[in-house]
Amino acid sequence: MMTNNIPIILAFALYLGLMMMIGVYFYRRTRNMSDYILGNRKLGAWVTSLSAEASDMSGWMLMGLPGYAYMAGLSAGWIALGLGLGTWANWQFVAARLRKYTELADNALTLPDFFQNRFHDKTNLLRIIPAIFILIFFIIYTSSGFVAGGKLFNTIFGIPYTYAIFLGAFVVVFYTLVGGFMAVCWTDFIQGVMMFFAIIIVPLAAIYAVGGFTLTYSALYMINPEYFNPFHNADGSPFTFIELISLLGWGLGYFGQPHILVRFMAVKSSAEIKQATRIAMTWVIFSLTAAVLVGLVGKVFLTTGLTGSDSEKVFLVMTDMLFSPFFAGLVLSAVLAAIMSTASSQLLVAASAFAQDFYKAMLHKKSSETELIWVGRLSVIMISSIAIYLGLSPDNLILNMVAYAWAGFGAAFGPALLTSLFWRRTTRNGVLAGILVGGLTVLVWKQFAWFGLYEMVPGFFLSLLTIYLISKLDNEPAKIITDMYDTVKHSKI
Repeated sequence: MMTNNIPIILAFALYLGLMMMIGVYFYRRTRNMSDYILGNRKLGAWVTSLSAEASDMSGWMLMGLPGYAYMAGLSAGWIALGLGLGTWANWQFVAARLRKYTELADNALTLPDFFQNRFHDKTNLLRIIPAIFILIFFIIYTSSGFVAGGKLFNTIFGIPYTYAIFLGAFVVVFYTLVGGFMAVCWTDFIQGVMMFFAIIIVPLAAIYAVGGFTLTYSALYMINPEYFNPFHNADGSPFTFIELISLLGWGLGYFGQPHILVRFMAVKSSAEIKQATRIAMTWVIFSLTAAVLVGLVGKVFLTTGLTGSDSEKVFLVMTDMLFSPFFAGLVLSAVLAAIMSTASSQLLVAASAFAQDFYKAMLHKKSSETELIWVGRLSVIMISSIAIYLGLSPDNLILNMVAYAWAGFGAAFGPALLTSLFWRRTTRNGVLAGILVGGLTVLVWKQFAWFGLYEMVPGFFLSLLTIYLISKLDNEPAKIITDMYDTVKHSKI
């Protein structure tokens, strides 16, 4: 437990109060389901980019990745490289095209909505199957955020972990429940700025405290020379090809993450994407580099070593040792910001999938806008409850939980989305089969961990192959595909 809690509590209270005020503010401006899910497509470049990255990186960037670098050394940089390349490819090739396609596809509000409208699916399977995978993997992903929040409050205030996880979940649920998409995006924007400065300040301050870059490097080298070899593990064993592919494979996941893709769908127009890409990439490059640096420098800076799941507290412990209580509280608020930004986004997308793709599609097709908003809000509570239950063990590793959910979305939706946007020959049956194969491969592969290969890689490529083969076997793609390709070329959306 950290000392001098009152200044830290004050800093946290200021931050949490601001987030809740934003939720209340947008509650008054949420009039229909489009407002609640996509903010009526009114986001500018700055809010789109920082909201996307804040919801992407989450607590694992400030806790999971530094913890992995603390244990493994510079080889953790392969995850950062894979994520950086995946982020760039997503903004460069998917963002503008998805913005145009979703509006042309009967103003699709969710990813399942888009798939169904895109291929004129009358069976509702292209709405229901993706929604099932969204609920499964977002419960796991949201749970990882609640675990991070539990560890944060437990470390700072000494609150028993079980109570701590409920406290963190309450704040996230409150402003997601009340304000909807615009509240989530504007809080994400503020949280993205906080995360950026926090992750950069901490390693630089620690390096200065150690005596500069040269002394820090020398001290790390004396501890373990292998820390600086990106092709070796910390124990000196060489990286295998499978290990390298598994770490870089994180980048494949970007094409299928609903909580990131929804930002592309909500931007004011595709013309905003170019500026948003520059902002996002600047944020990502500096933030991921600094996250790895936190773990490396922490190995030298901390006098008492961290082991096991406690390694993911390296950022928290360094912050407490480096700064005055109130300033430490502000920096640690960035960790809470990271957790809240992603968990709220995930809750909103999962709730949207339940309201739009289950309730409206299957149970009550003539639902009013007000009814759907309240169904979405009730589903936030339901999904949060399950996520809290899954995260009750303090031994859960944040990075492992994120890796599982990240792979599930990347494999289930990534190939389906890419082929839907870029290959005219894609068919409804091909996409449906690809989503099933990708999602199920991840669920099965995770249980057996064959060859030590990250489940994302086989899931993604088996899904892609399935879409290609099934689409080729179909007689012809739906006419909407050809029409939409031609419309998108001349669209100014």
